[in-house]
Amino acid sequence: MKFPSFLAAFSLLQLILLMQGLCAEKTDSGGLSVSYLTSGERHSEEYCAMYDICGQRSDGKVLNCPYGSPSVKPDELFSAKIQSLCPSISGNVCCTEDQFNTLRAQVQQAIPFLVGCPACLRNFLNLFCELSCSPNQSLFINVTSVSEINGNLTVDGIDFFVSDAFGEGLYDSCKEVKFGTLNTRAIEFIGAGATNFKEWFDFIGQKAPLGFPGSPYAIDFKSTVPDLSGMELMNVSTYSCGDTSLGCSCGDCPSSPQCSNSEPPSPSKKDHCSITIGPIKVRCIDFALAIAYIILVLGLFGWALFHRQRERILASDREPLLKSTDEDEANLSNMQYDENLALEGRGVTEQLKNGAQLSFIQGYMASFYRSYGKWVARNPTLVLCLSLAVVIVLCFGLIRIEVETRPEKLWVGHGSKAAEEKQFFDSHLAPFYRIEQLILATLPNKTHGKPSSIISDDNIQLLFEIQEKVDGIRANYSGSKVSLTDICLKPLGQDCATQSVLQYFKMDRENFDNYGGVTHAEYCFQHYTSSDTCLSAFEAPLDPSTTLGGFSGINYSEASAFVVTYPVNNAIDEAGNGNGKAVAWEKAFIKLAKEELLPLVQSRNLSLSFSSESSIEEELKRESTADIITIAVSYLVMFAYISITLGDASRLSTFYISSKVLLGLSGVVLVMLSVLGSVGFFSAFGVKSTLIIMEVIPFLVLAVGVDNMCILVHAVKRQPLELPLEEQISNALVEVGPSITLASLSEILAFAVGGFTPMPACRVFSLFAAFAVLLDFLLQVTAFVSLIAFDCLRAEDNRIDCFPCIKIPSSAEESDEGMNSRGSGLLTRYMQEIHAPFLGLRGVKVVVVAVFVAFALASIALSTRIDSGLEQQIVLPRDSYLQGYFSNISEYLRIGPPLYFVVKDYNYSLESRDTNKLCSINRCDSNSLLNEISRASLVSESSYIAKPAASWLDDFLVWLSPEAFGCCRKFTNGSYCPPDDQPPCCSPDGGSCGLGGVCKDCTTCFRHSDLVNDRPSTEQFREKLPWFLNALPSADCAKGGHGAYTSSVDLSGYESGVIKASEFRTYHTPLNGQGDYVNALRAAREFSSRISDSLKMQIFPYSVFYIFFEQYLDIWTIALTNIAIALGAIFIVCLVFTSSLWISTIIVLVLVMIVVDLMGVMAILGIQLNAVSVVNLIMSIGIAVEFCVHIANAFLWNHPHEACRSDCAFLLKIRTFCGLLLSDVLGIGSCWLLAWACVFTSGAEFDGSSRKKYCLDTLELIGSVTREQLSFLQVG
Repeated sequence: MKFPSFLAAFSLLQLILLMQGLCAEKTDSGGLSVSYLTSGERHSEEYCAMYDICGQRSDGKVLNCPYGSPSVKPDELFSAKIQSLCPSISGNVCCTEDQFNTLRAQVQQAIPFLVGCPACLRNFLNLFCELSCSPNQSLFINVTSVSEINGNLTVDGIDFFVSDAFGEGLYDSCKEVKFGTLNTRAIEFIGAGATNFKEWFDFIGQKAPLGFPGSPYAIDFKSTVPDLSGMELMNVSTYSCGDTSLGCSCGDCPSSPQCSNSEPPSPSKKDHCSITIGPIKVRCIDFALAIAYIILVLGLFGWALFHRQRERILASDREPLLKSTDEDEANLSNMQYDENLALEGRGVTEQLKNGAQLSFIQGYMASFYRSYGKWVARNPTLVLCLSLAVVIVLCFGLIRIEVETRPEKLWVGHGSKAAEEKQFFDSHLAPFYRIEQLILATLPNKTHGKPSSIISDDNIQLLFEIQEKVDGIRANYSGSKVSLTDICLKPLGQDCATQSVLQYFKMDRENFDNYGGVTHAEYCFQHYTSSDTCLSAFEAPLDPSTTLGGFSGINYSEASAFVVTYPVNNAIDEAGNGNGKAVAWEKAFIKLAKEELLPLVQSRNLSLSFSSESSIEEELKRESTADIITIAVSYLVMFAYISITLGDASRLSTFYISSKVLLGLSGVVLVMLSVLGSVGFFSAFGVKSTLIIMEVIPFLVLAVGVDNMCILVHAVKRQPLELPLEEQISNALVEVGPSITLASLSEILAFAVGGFTPMPACRVFSLFAAFAVLLDFLLQVTAFVSLIAFDCLRAEDNRIDCFPCIKIPSSAEESDEGMNSRGSGLLTRYMQEIHAPFLGLRGVKVVVVAVFVAFALASIALSTRIDSGLEQQIVLPRDSYLQGYFSNISEYLRIGPPLYFVVKDYNYSLESRDTNKLCSINRCDSNSLLNEISRASLVSESSYIAKPAASWLDDFLVWLSPEAFGCCRKFTNGSYCPPDDQPPCCSPDGGSCGLGGVCKDCTTCFRHSDLVNDRPSTEQFREKLPWFLNALPSADCAKGGHGAYTSSVDLSGYESGVIKASEFRTYHTPLNGQGDYVNALRAAREFSSRISDSLKMQIFPYSVFYIFFEQYLDIWTIALTNIAIALGAIFIVCLVFTSSLWISTIIVLVLVMIVVDLMGVMAILGIQLNAVSVVNLIMSIGIAVEFCVHIANAFLWNHPHEACRSDCAFLLKIRTFCGLLLSDVLGIGSCWLLAWACVFTSGAEFDGSSRKKYCLDTLELIGSVTREQLSFLQVG
């Protein structure tokens, strides 16, 4: 909430002093009070009930004489003065000039609130004019009690007989009039929020205690006169707010005829299309997908039955051929399995000779890898040194590494419209202040589960104790001590604008008992705008909605939380030292809250949550150090796994030779180097890293890297041992090189597509990941192949793994037996004997297709239920103190974020119509910006606008008005003259203020004849605007703009007649979730766009949260576009490499099913759609494509017979499962288990974002195995 709002309100309440219009000012409490009825007094026309002043109270308020007398004819000058204020009174009057001057002085406090609606102001003035000066005063006023002051009788109470018609007319004309400075209705100040005229009259008629604003005597408003009294009801004519002669704006008078065509839009209902089937209501998309699935399943079973019947008819004719084919297949299969899976050793060579199954690209790559493999095997040392040298050079870029932790830099792209608007707002107006906040709340009751009220003497005293500790903070900044008063927002240059319930006690503990303790606080909750003692220490009304939480409606006494907010001045250049003092104080503030305030509050059985402006950034920094152990343990687990996986299943006697521990360790080091090289490369060009890079990329690249290492090593191990080493390596590269290349290129493209996301953190992550995978691939086909060659030489020479310098002599028989014992494993036999034959059955294929299509269609339906957004708690560590704070924000806060409508290039010249297009007082356009904002606030459930806007323009025009004679004034020399209750008119030491002194000759800035249709000329506007913005608000003129509008107008270059930027402030409704924030932003933009088009002016909305939520406005478009680009890139790459449209299509369809199923899982787990999840979806495509590509490649490269193809694909599936899935699950699982271990050892909770990501990755990998299994079995 932007506190400039406060200023306007000061003694506004003193409007009520208008009632003093009938008195004057001064009384003596020492007088004797006497009560008597004046029913015997004369009640007739031209006769007075009160005339002249007979005394004053001890607080200075004057009291009228209770004597009846004939009305008096004023002199010409006095009559003119009366006519200027009370045009309905002419001829004789019942007031002296002193009484009239008192009336005028009091009325001027109310005029700034009502002058925007002339009808309301006229009715309001008529009430007090009749009461004070009407010549027929005795007809409707009866003095009921008097008191003796210094020997004189003075009025102590009266009956005021007013007709209901006048009361209703007065209230109806004023009930919607706005007091823009505080975004509320004027009736809140001059009527204590009355809901009808009787409540308003009751408020006005209360006798004010000594020292308090209000009437010095009681006024009892009555609507019936006593019989035979000769009295009658006061019933002067009232003006409707829709009266054309005294017309009010649509904002102040929505019922005006000219506003009838601009009714507020009805709340938009975004109900989804649904179909009712009996008692069940089904969404249209669910129904359509169900129908589509039924049709598809029927088609599948029909296809299966058709082919089965056809095969039976042709069975007798095909029996000999099928028998021969079956024998050939059996022989082929037995031959392949008996050769210990060496399918590609000689087979690939033969295929290359006859060109079977190979496209041009495949043939070229096979030839390249054959030559390249031989060269690497001959020169392993050279290849290893060159590849490592390149990566080490890239790692030198780490010298310039920087980590970005500022939230706005992580989440907001450079081309962001919201970022540009924020920059415009900050540079032309003022950056939104920094927020430091405490939320003190009661705990839920064990009996009924609801928290009890926090409003108690003990809790307020505790809040004073907390405040004293906060005031005592002395932070160290560059050797100087910084306190809250050094950095806080001070709208009037004196006291901090702290938003706390303690403001009802002027932030002074001594006032707590003096004011009546908690009873006074509860009184102020209802009278914060109308009681002087409820004004804050910074002289402004304080809305209890900003200081209390957990209440419903306006039941403030039921509040279960105190909300304390410290607004702190903000600097535009956050990279500089402008906020250095504030950041230093914030760190000390958080330290105090953790070490002292939290234990103090918990000892009272209360809860405390807290936050500072820099808290999120500091917590993100802390999170980065918490993952180092997790990453290290994950790498150790992967190292152990790969060491075991790469080794041969040989007997124990040869284990020390056949193991691959050193090779596995080298492979993990290469993965680490690829990550460091990627970070170093981008750091060298000044690209800042992010925490997500440090936390996720090591796991991602490790998973991908281990996959390829497993495939490479197993390919070498499958080669016949009698072949030379260079032939083994070249054959292995020919077998799996194209597959690894295709998979890696697909991954790189998929990861790089993430660079299209608007969020900088995700974009940078995607680019880092793509380059890391590229380096990892290059290192694997260079350095790792060289290491494989070295390891083969070591094993052939009987040297011990990890200690290659030690050579163990062994017999030839033991060596051959150990090295050649590569029997089929359990997983291989399962796939070969059970899984493959079972899935090969036609009926099983149909069922499997039906099941997984059902999963896909169900996921499509579920994905439509995914919400967009990213909860703040997810991006923070689970043990962060901000977790509780964000939860409490949603639970307790009852006021929404400030909303500014910024107008660019406002032409204020008299010739332009821009002024009337913006303002909302009389003579403004009915469809003006401020009127439209007011209208939108009536349907806040759809517009998310809570209140009419505070308008500097409206207040400036009112401040200029000759009718607001206490506001814009000038000395005889033409310089600015302040109101009478401000220096130099009033002594700054609190002395008496009056109409005399240095300001006695001050006059209003303008007469009505000086203005054109109540609007200032261009020169008048230019000259008086700075006066207004520097004018302090006070009781005599609450419309002063200093504080409230100090930063609302950009005065740079305004002399040209154009104001480059100005803002109109309102508030969003309370926003309790990511969906509310996104919808509020969307509604504000739609509203501004519509108004801009209507008014032909540049208007945009701004709120502090917009830059973080802008991406969610079109996150679905971004997600679908990026996924489509990734799939399209993979399709093209696969088509080029395989030259098979059918295989490429199947790969993409499988990937689509994976992504769709993942989105279904997101909906089930409640994971929101945001830039992070979009990147995760794209990354899942990159990881899943490995499964599909390797198996598709094996299917294409092997024997042309379909049965053999399927077998080959299944055998490669086993290796893929071991290499890809298990490595990913172990890498991710170790991280997950370690994090949960930390839960039990340290009491911290696992980071939710990591858990969701790892869960998604694992689900995606398992899903991908199933989907590609299904698809390729159909091909087989």
